Amino acid sequence: MKNRPEPIEAAFQFIEKHFPNCQGAILAGSVVRGQATDTSDLDIVIFDESLSSSYRVSLIEFGWNIELFAHNLSSYRLFFESDCKEARPCMPRMVSEGKILKDTGVLSEIRKEAKDLLEQGPKEWSKETIDMKRYFITDALDDLIGCQNRGEGIFIANKLGEIVSEFILRSNRKWIGSSKWVVRSLVHHDKELANEFVEAFDTFYKTNDTDKIVSLTDKVLKPFGGRLFEGFSLGKK
Repeated sequence: MKNRPEPIEAAFQFIEKHFPNCQGAILAGSVVRGQATDTSDLDIVIFDESLSSSYRVSLIEFGWNIELFAHNLSSYRLFFESDCKEARPCMPRMVSEGKILKDTGVLSEIRKEAKDLLEQGPKEWSKETIDMKRYFITDALDDLIGCQNRGEGIFIANKLGEIVSEFILRSNRKWIGSSKWVVRSLVHHDKELANEFVEAFDTFYKTNDTDKIVSLTDKVLKPFGGRLFEGFSLGKK
């Protein structure tokens, strides 16, 4: 691993070997953002008009784990749309923020499409959706408060962290994320709140004390009416 090429050089070698005739290539991910770790891989996005459809493949070459996202000059739009519908703009983010490795003139418009989508933000939640999310957060919070089993509590907290972070971001029309992108998305939205969020759950995992999670959750829900249980229904006509 010590003798492997630098990320950009490895990416160039990969493109030259496998896609020498492609119209565009981008290196994205943590190695470009300056957040790489010892286990980081190379996220490479290819645009090649000869491809009949998009595909993704994971492989190891030049000493690097490589995640390849291959598209033709139109198929990427389905992934842009799908990602944005889920409010997790993975592909638009990679395309807009990545480092261009090759461009025959096609990437300017594609990157503009990606940036425009990112700037628009996700679709605004309806009141019905907000109330539904309030109910599920309330239900999970009650489960955590009343939990007497440490093992169960850990996974209740996991779920609560997921849906509270989603609520914070989506109620503010901000993009959400999963795994490490939960924290990154929160920091992008509100660094102080993100620190409070991490501290609340970190305290619980270390001490089993739920007070900070309860306080944080109530703070998040308060502008929308607080916790919701009585009177909530789904599908009633």
